[in-house]
Amino acid sequence: MIRQLLTESALLSLVGGALGLLLGYGGIRALLAINTADLSMVGENGAAVAIDWRVMGFALVVSIGTGIVFGLFPAIEGSRADLNTVLKDGCGRSGGGLWQNKARALLVISEVSLAVVLLVGSGLLIRSFAILYAVDLGFDAKNVVTINVLLAGPKYSKSSSVADVVRTGLEQLRALPGVVAAGTTCCLPLGQGTYDMNFDIVGRPATIFSASQAVGWATVSPGYFEVLKIPVKRGRTFGAGDDVKSPAVVVINERMAQQYWKDGDPLGQRIAIGRGGGMKEFKDEPVRQIVGIVGDIRSEGLDTKPRPIMYVPQAQLPDAENTFFFRLLPLAWVVRTQGQPHALVPAIREQLRYATGLPVTDVASMDEVVWGQTARQRFAILLMAVFGSAALLLAAIGIYGLMAYTVEQRRREIGIRLALGAGASQVRNMVVRQGISLALAGVVAGLGAAWGLARLIANFLFGVRVHDPMVFFAVPVVLCIVALAAVYAPANRASRVNPIDSLRYE
Repeated sequence: MIRQLLTESALLSLVGGALGLLLGYGGIRALLAINTADLSMVGENGAAVAIDWRVMGFALVVSIGTGIVFGLFPAIEGSRADLNTVLKDGCGRSGGGLWQNKARALLVISEVSLAVVLLVGSGLLIRSFAILYAVDLGFDAKNVVTINVLLAGPKYSKSSSVADVVRTGLEQLRALPGVVAAGTTCCLPLGQGTYDMNFDIVGRPATIFSASQAVGWATVSPGYFEVLKIPVKRGRTFGAGDDVKSPAVVVINERMAQQYWKDGDPLGQRIAIGRGGGMKEFKDEPVRQIVGIVGDIRSEGLDTKPRPIMYVPQAQLPDAENTFFFRLLPLAWVVRTQGQPHALVPAIREQLRYATGLPVTDVASMDEVVWGQTARQRFAILLMAVFGSAALLLAAIGIYGLMAYTVEQRRREIGIRLALGAGASQVRNMVVRQGISLALAGVVAGLGAAWGLARLIANFLFGVRVHDPMVFFAVPVVLCIVALAAVYAPANRASRVNPIDSLRYE
């Protein structure tokens, strides 16, 4: 008997493991096909993901082991059944209840608990993503296209040559029908970010440079702030006259003004950039006067606060700085169009090739750049949603299976209740209460586990507390609704038991 029962159990688990492996492989391919965001760990379109023989071996061992371990104890119990007791009981069981099936009940409670933990994690990540994606960027990414051009070659070793190409290219871009504004930068927001640079305020004691005191530094051309609609709070931005022949100027953002001029006015103040950082490329850097203050932007990432930033005119870079920053990194061109920019991309590319004589690369809309910043979060949320849904489905199946089995076991008892005058609604409510009690026990256990484990994903959350009340309230409600739906069919079946049929077997 033990051998027969174990064989059946192992066969069932092995077939289930094989089907699960196929389902898992198909699910992974479908998941990657939905959106991989070209994450390096999965490759382009999921090319780096394949079935590994170790994973297959692990799945096989777990499947067979599950069948043996969880089939062994019922098999031993079944082989020790007392024949006299079985014959006395007849074909039906008159008593019993849900909690007599303790092992099955505990299994269902465990499934519900696991579902709670996974759904809480999914809910926290989804709430975090919603807040993250709605965060104020400080600039308008709509209808903006970005294009990179690597200024390679001796022709672009001097700032004057770069300034001429930028001026010519911007004039040609602005002349295109449908183009509203155009500009350039070394450091695209949410793309390359900004460089870390130290500075000293003229008239104040020089500071010792440290990474914690560094502020952002970026070069921009006239029109850059207009393209991204970065608001000008005070003063002015750059114009065509801000070149090597004019006084050196700089524009800072509000965060920098508030942090370093708490009780004063930064406009008109003069700063020396890069003097104390040990960078020889900044030995010819002129002292610059602050002429404007612009709004803060999230330059490094959606989940990082705006940092202090100083912007310098591209045309005023000394040659050494120009060579240092553009020998390896491309110059980013940003263009705002009246409508969706995709239709104008071919014309924009052609104008830039004509102006620079160089190929253009990395054409993307600013919306795509912003969307790419949330790629990892979206991928993690999608995974958690899949795992949470699978756990929810297993919990529903477990509750349904146990309640259906319990109803079948208690068929004679239910028939007697109905024969003695119990109403169908009373029987239905009895089964529903028993099923919901299982779900509630699992929910309570799962909430306790989720409350402690939520701290493990604290680093992945943005703008959401690890014990967010909305999530911890919504998850139990959803699970109770699912449990109610799962238990309704067995409860309804129990209320329709024919007393004559159930007692006929006596």
